[in-house]
Amino acid sequence: MPGKSSSPLNHPRSAQSAYNLIPSGMALSIPLRGSRWLVPSLLRPAMRDYTEDGRARALDVRRGPEGSKTITNPLNMERTLDEQRREFAQRRGLAMPLAGAVAWTIVGVAGVFLPPGLEVWVLFGAVGSIAGLGIFFSRFTGENFLDKQRPKNVFDGLFFRTVGEALLVYAIAIPFFRTDYTSLPLSVGVLSGLMWLPFSWIIRHWIGTFHTLARTALVTASWYIFPHFRFIAIPAVIVAIYAVTIVVLEARWRRACRA
Repeated sequence: MPGKSSSPLNHPRSAQSAYNLIPSGMALSIPLRGSRWLVPSLLRPAMRDYTEDGRARALDVRRGPEGSKTITNPLNMERTLDEQRREFAQRRGLAMPLAGAVAWTIVGVAGVFLPPGLEVWVLFGAVGSIAGLGIFFSRFTGENFLDKQRPKNVFDGLFFRTVGEALLVYAIAIPFFRTDYTSLPLSVGVLSGLMWLPFSWIIRHWIGTFHTLARTALVTASWYIFPHFRFIAIPAVIVAIYAVTIVVLEARWRRACRA
């Protein structure tokens, strides 16, 4: 029709087919007309930016020469460990501490209302479900652990291995639990908190180290100070430490967004 450009980029199917023919790792330069991109609407959903809170992007857009924008596909590009570490550290980091706070709150409430035989099983179930709760909360904190569109990050694998390591502490907790069931909140409470040390190193922030050290010291002290209320006092201490951790991580993330 008169007045319309005959460029194939103005036709969604043609542009989509042309983009699919580009080999992995190559760039597509698209010139600008005024302030509008010559990119059909069919391609626009794939051009979401990858932001600091962990949302996915499929394409990376960079300004090229002579007013063009170069689009590359970072999903197929190798990134250095430093780049991946920075990307991991820019995330909000609230999903797992929220999950831990909820799980240990359930343990504490069970300690108030349930007899010893039942509160033990609540602790096993609640703490064992922290990873699943973290995946659930990550959908609302912007981290979305199951998002398959965002670029792979080796520190995701490292972090989830530390979560798995925390679950393996049951091998130590169970023999002591069979001798003294009140040892369970002490052993699980301390050993499952060790995962915060490597997390602190990854994000280059003190909060993970604080979490582990404060949790170890205060849980151990509570076990001695409150011998008849161990299923109440120890979960309360852990939830309080999680609350501090959540506040600090959120403040850290907000400062990074404003920077």
